[in-house]
Amino acid sequence: MRLADIVVPETPAARAALEAATAYCSPALRNHSIRAYLWAAAYAELNGIAFDAELLYVSAMFHDIGLVAEFDSHTEPFEEAGGHVAWIFCAGAGWPVERRVRASEVIIRHMWDEVDVAEDPEGHLLELSTGLDISGRNPQAWPEDLRAEVLDRYPRLGIAGEFAACITDQGERKPDSLAGGFVRGGVTARIAANPLDR
Repeated sequence: MRLADIVVPETPAARAALEAATAYCSPALRNHSIRAYLWAAAYAELNGIAFDAELLYVSAMFHDIGLVAEFDSHTEPFEEAGGHVAWIFCAGAGWPVERRVRASEVIIRHMWDEVDVAEDPEGHLLELSTGLDISGRNPQAWPEDLRAEVLDRYPRLGIAGEFAACITDQGERKPDSLAGGFVRGGVTARIAANPLDR
């Protein structure tokens, strides 16, 4: 599999989601969001998982938007804040309520330890892909040549340090959130040891 084999949706909503991510995210966080989609779509293709490409792409662009200062909630976990942003964005894109809810669910569930592929294929794929990109989980599930090509096209730009600082801040301010649990569980050490940064 090559990068050119991965289908990236070209719908108005997908283009606008990338535009919004580019406007509000740092270059490192934007590239992370793009890679999150690419890893997810590639994994689906490699493992025969049917998924909604537009839904997954839009969710990937907004899955960490709750870490950005403009959308950081001081009461809600960042993934839930991101789900709210996506719901509003998708309303503006003309999506029906059920599809807006799905985008929010996918974003919230990307922080879960595991998402049932039969219940939520897009949530399952985003949970796996962000696990790879942030903490280096199961890199062998993606071909080495594909990993190299994606990282060359969308470099990491210091995402490990940036994300570690963000999740630590979230965990300290919202200790009962999943981010708080991840920080107490040593996520920053896993981020620092990510083989994608070697």
